Amino acid sequence: MPKIQKIFPCLWFDGKAEEAAKFYCSVFDDSKITRITHYTEAGQEVHGQKPGSVMTVMFELDGVPFTGLNGGPDFKFNEAVSLQVMCDSQQEIDRYWEKLSAGGDKSAQQCGWLKDKFGLSWQIVPSIMQELTGDSDPAKASRVMSALLKMKKLDIAALKAA
Repeated sequence: MPKIQKIFPCLWFDGKAEEAAKFYCSVFDDSKITRITHYTEAGQEVHGQKPGSVMTVMFELDGVPFTGLNGGPDFKFNEAVSLQVMCDSQQEIDRYWEKLSAGGDKSAQQCGWLKDKFGLSWQIVPSIMQELTGDSDPAKASRVMSALLKMKKLDIAALKAA
């Protein structure tokens, strides 16, 4: 019997959990919505949501489980939490960058970070990033970091050339 993953992110939305899950599933391969639950009249004095409206959306992105919760307007995403997407090629970086940044906050783009149209922060980075920034040659690692800090969407060739 496969082990059930014990820890996975729960993302708080203000009524857009299902829309967000559908969007994210369209971006990543091997992705799907696995379950949707709805609010009932029980606890309405606490949650304040309309009975029958979507409460949670369980979904998987590239096989990784997530929950989207329609919790209301009380909390917003911020940069303290982001999701990293490790990319093996520039084509992969370009594809994820274009899809996830569409409709998002363009001013929040720096060093491979972007904010999507739901306000969630993503880091679209080459899978060799740790190798490049942690090079045993401190001068090379410093050049990579200097190049990185000048970029919005990351350029693997330019980082390697640094």
